[in-house]
Amino acid sequence: MLDASGRECYNEDHAAFRDTVRKLFDRELYPNIDRFEHEGIVSKDFWRACGDNGLLCPTVPEAYGGLGLDFGYNAVVNEELAYSGCSAGITLQSDIVADYIVAYGSEEQKQKYLPKMISGELITAIAMTEPGAGSDLQGVRTTAKKDGNHYVISGSKTYITNGQNADLIIVVAKTDPDKGAKGTSLILVESDREGFARGRNLDKIGQHSADTSELFFNEVRVPMTNCLGEENKGFIYLMSQLPQERLGIAIGAQAGAQRAFDEAVKFTKDRKAFGKTVFDFQNTRFTLASLKTQLQVGWAHIDWGLKRLLEGKLTAAEASAAKLWHTEMQGDVVDAALQLHGGAGYMNEYPIARMWRDARVQRIYGGTSEIMREVIARTI
Repeated sequence: MLDASGRECYNEDHAAFRDTVRKLFDRELYPNIDRFEHEGIVSKDFWRACGDNGLLCPTVPEAYGGLGLDFGYNAVVNEELAYSGCSAGITLQSDIVADYIVAYGSEEQKQKYLPKMISGELITAIAMTEPGAGSDLQGVRTTAKKDGNHYVISGSKTYITNGQNADLIIVVAKTDPDKGAKGTSLILVESDREGFARGRNLDKIGQHSADTSELFFNEVRVPMTNCLGEENKGFIYLMSQLPQERLGIAIGAQAGAQRAFDEAVKFTKDRKAFGKTVFDFQNTRFTLASLKTQLQVGWAHIDWGLKRLLEGKLTAAEASAAKLWHTEMQGDVVDAALQLHGGAGYMNEYPIARMWRDARVQRIYGGTSEIMREVIARTI
């Protein structure tokens, strides 16, 4: 169990909420993780269970059916989900998509979508990445051309989290291609629109329970009222929301690293070699001591970053540094933890094998480690 005691970024209400999250996960998630991994998708029943228990979109204002809480509650869900070893896309909905709609959506859009997102009836995705455009969002080629009072959307997206389950997608598209990044808009596309198609559920190295997909838009017509915020302001909106997204990834990386460490401690204290436990060897204890030190520093930094975010002070460079450090640290910890398992660590029946695979992409999505260094370097 993740130890959240004594952390100054949380209060008693956060602790009570964490207890609710743990009870739900014990009941609905842990017994089903292997099934979700095998099927390559998290069931919609789990989404609705999360909604019924207040886990989805807790920051959404009460006017739209939300709890109106601070991002600390999202962080609690993020930590517990990452610690579970499941890559369900519920944090994408709560931490990213909901905030876009709250911040930039029209009153009609908020009333239409947010209550169903909170209940788990509506699953969302955000479609940024394309076959030819990843971290460089200025290179997006999907277009949304005006035709009367509609947009006609053409293009394709790939590596889209929640792609198979999604009922609503925020599509990053060029409404004025001649303006480059300044001609980018965010368009809401419902999955039942004619011309929209899902590709295959992509075969990934890890995070098998996350339905990561290709999406295709073949002259999909949506009313111009489906534009999220102002036309051609999409790139600004994306840049404004990135600090929270990147801190969220850092939080998940930290909790995932903690779980890997805990698994290594448990395994080495139980496994015998040469007449004593593997833990009793100096190399094991020194390795674990170094990992524990990294985790101690990491939790202090996460709490600092979360406090900065809650105060509205977290900068893009600070969030990028958090994502860079914590995801790189997670990679080091899960690799060392797997090594301490010996041959067992290479067997899929042990949780550490899945954690090792799942951690690798953390240094890629949400902005690669290389892009994070570039963002940080620009402030020096």
